[in-house]
Amino acid sequence: MRFTEQREWMVKAQIKERGITSESLLQAILNVPRHLFVPEDIRHLAYIDRPLSIGEGQTISQPYIVALMLELLDLQPGDKVLEIGTGSGYQTAIIAEMVTEVFTMERIPALMRGAEVILKKLEYDNIRFKIGDGTRGWDEQEQFSKIIVSAASPEVPNSLIRQLSAGGRLVIPIGNRFMQDLILIEKSIDGIRMTNHGGCAFVPLIGTEGWQE
Repeated sequence: MRFTEQREWMVKAQIKERGITSESLLQAILNVPRHLFVPEDIRHLAYIDRPLSIGEGQTISQPYIVALMLELLDLQPGDKVLEIGTGSGYQTAIIAEMVTEVFTMERIPALMRGAEVILKKLEYDNIRFKIGDGTRGWDEQEQFSKIIVSAASPEVPNSLIRQLSAGGRLVIPIGNRFMQDLILIEKSIDGIRMTNHGGCAFVPLIGTEGWQE
């Protein structure tokens, strides 16, 4: 099958049939050519439902997990989103399809450079890039309506809680270095509410408020 047909099959069989219902999210995933975000020698595997290596000891998450995390985030057009863990830039592109502003952070310069090249080639102009410690967030003065963390932390970084605006949502894998639970945090003026959305396995979130390297 050609890549377009593979992508349509991926959305139907791996994502929609497993319970993802947001039409805007499904359309955004259809719009993003996942094969451009994986190394050329494994491009033929781009649309199977599994994580793939992108170098530097990191992975691009399986399509269903990306979709699940983004559906939990409940993205709206006016959202200002912080993404921790740019990786290949694939998830960044899906978010950029759906919201006004994306602020994406990555601690590995080589991955950030590669992602920025692809995303600019695809003409996304609503993404800001930053290399740094994602556990500390973008800036203490910034506030985000949605935050998504694409690496596993032993606990929720306090800096990210502070940078999440009231009424906002944060999705993050929490657990040990091998297995985690996917946690949705909803913040209100009365505090935070945490719900568990099942087991998962992510690379570790390295930083001052995550795992130590």
